[in-house]
Amino acid sequence: MNNKYPLYLAPMEDVTDPAFRMLCKRYGADRVYTEFVNADALVRDIASTTRKLTIHDEERPVAIQIYGREPESMAEAARIVETAKPDFIDINFGCPVKKVAGKGAGAGLLRDVPKMLEITKAVVNAVQTPVTCKTRLGWDENSLYLEDGTPFIVDLAERLQDCGIRELAIHGRTRSQMYRGEADWTLIGEVKNNPRIHIPIIGNGDVCTPERAKECFDRYGVDAIMVGRATFGAPWLFAEMRELLDDPSSPSAPRIPRPTSFEEKVAVLKEHVLASIAWCGNDERKGIVHSRRHFAASPVFKGLDNFKQTRIALLRADTLDEVFRIMDEIVAKWSNE
Repeated sequence: MNNKYPLYLAPMEDVTDPAFRMLCKRYGADRVYTEFVNADALVRDIASTTRKLTIHDEERPVAIQIYGREPESMAEAARIVETAKPDFIDINFGCPVKKVAGKGAGAGLLRDVPKMLEITKAVVNAVQTPVTCKTRLGWDENSLYLEDGTPFIVDLAERLQDCGIRELAIHGRTRSQMYRGEADWTLIGEVKNNPRIHIPIIGNGDVCTPERAKECFDRYGVDAIMVGRATFGAPWLFAEMRELLDDPSSPSAPRIPRPTSFEEKVAVLKEHVLASIAWCGNDERKGIVHSRRHFAASPVFKGLDNFKQTRIALLRADTLDEVFRIMDEIVAKWSNE
């Protein structure tokens, strides 16, 4: 970890493709993660899955994240992933969505810790690449503590560490919470402050501002922070966080140019659209559709007066000319507000 306060881009399905990862890396992300890679599909050599192994030297250090429910297929998938030469192989024990957790993978393994540990050992033993994990506090509110009062996640972290993982990322919610309510960082802090834990602990959940990032580092002592949904339509958030976290007088402090004006931020969104189209095989409509969640969530457009109809038009546009025309109209109308 080169920075005193490392910032990581969380793995997110249909979001953290190379186009978005490269933008986040430019603006100061210390590590990026791929989308979730289905172990079974990877073993079966499904083209859409193997494509997710595409990484570039410019985005290193990069982790490829895999998920599955059987030790054998996860170990085989890890061996395949290793051929792509990622810096880390991450195991997804945290995805809460029904199509993953409901089938016994991702956060579903929080209900079967012995199998989770079996999978972890199998993956660690299958590869030379450092293995990391990402998980949640527990399955639901009723499973947050063991019978003796020990937090479930504190016990789980020790057991995962014993399996040989190099780092553990913890999302401060249960699976049942999905993304609702507030992330509980107190339990993340208890893991970090456990004297039996010697691997780095990465905190994740509701880190949406530079001020919150600093608070989480200072209050909970985590080794790194993972930022997820707050980056939608705002890859420059990492640069904003770096400005607050880093000592500007330090010679090692990175100097990261970032967009500050309305026009500059819209220009970054345009660049992202172009990169998404290229990633989607130069399929213009597919690349635009792939980018829409960033338009919808971008803080650039929040608070603009009477913006609703323009937003609807932007999200319905399916040609590059139309998207850029609407964006140019937005800049012309609202840049001085």
